Amino acid sequence: MVNCVVRNWDGQETGQQVSLELKVAKEENAAHIVHRALVRQMTNARQGNASTKTRSEVRGGGRKPWRQKGTGRARAGSIRSPLWRGGGVIFGPKPREFNIKMNRKERRLALRTALISREADLIVVEEFGEKLPRPKTKELASAIARWGVKPEAKVLLILHEASETVYLSARNIGNLKMIQATQLNVFDLLNADKIVTTAAAMVKIQEVYGE
Repeated sequence: MVNCVVRNWDGQETGQQVSLELKVAKEENAAHIVHRALVRQMTNARQGNASTKTRSEVRGGGRKPWRQKGTGRARAGSIRSPLWRGGGVIFGPKPREFNIKMNRKERRLALRTALISREADLIVVEEFGEKLPRPKTKELASAIARWGVKPEAKVLLILHEASETVYLSARNIGNLKMIQATQLNVFDLLNADKIVTTAAAMVKIQEVYGE
């Protein structure tokens, strides 16, 4: 179980606590299953649309460039041979799928394990949508600093529901990524230096991912 103290907009502790109780992998298997889930996510994100043309697909080359014998040159049957400039490509990439399968229970277990492993870097704050009546990147960046995040740190902001003003305020912060509580993924959880979430988002995470 993870217990976190809730901070307000000014960065002060409110005295409230939220808890997160999720089933995680055993210690001896945790790193392995999280690694598998991370490799799966990054591999499945590949488009796999790199393509080259073989000698049968390159335009031209239907005529023999010169006769077989008597010229003193090496014999050649096509100007689109892979040995020629402008010819086909030998063993080049073709469109393919890189998808790796992983059971749903394993994926969710890896996600919960990755989240709990970031307990030391987890910051819980109150809902702050009303603190931003209009989009203001500077105010949100100042609030993040008051919550104890260094300016150069990569931040993952997890919200229950993102209002338009919060979204517009956050999108210009280069080292911040904002997702909803239902969109958690292993890469974002491990890639961030600090994870900032709201109390409502914690409740939603417990509701969606708790078993």
